[in-house]
Amino acid sequence: MKPMMIAPLCLTGLLGACADMGTNVDPLLDGAPNAQFQSDLSDCRSLARNQKQLDHETMASAAIGAGIGGALGEVDDDGDALGGAVAGALAGAAMGASEASEARETIVLNCLRGRGHAVVN
Repeated sequence: MKPMMIAPLCLTGLLGACADMGTNVDPLLDGAPNAQFQSDLSDCRSLARNQKQLDHETMASAAIGAGIGGALGEVDDDGDALGGAVAGALAGAAMGASEASEARETIVLNCLRGRGHAVVN
């Protein structure tokens, strides 16, 4: 398969997996969970999953990575702008996905705190 076909497939798969990244955090509580905790946890995870701007930021990171990788690939001795763009896009998407995962985890934890749960992590 050609790199031009592989990159979009990889990015699509990565972005599809991103929506759940960070939402499955198991919060550490200071004390026993109350009766409402599991329901609140489910709601907070859903809230974090629905933050689509994080997916857009991951796509933007991939585009920036592709541009940088393509430019670096072009000036490289091999002159492989396409290979550089593919590698840059994947690296950018991975970085964006990591940041989105951290943001979603923070959303879950802060949401639980906002609902009165004593979350310590």
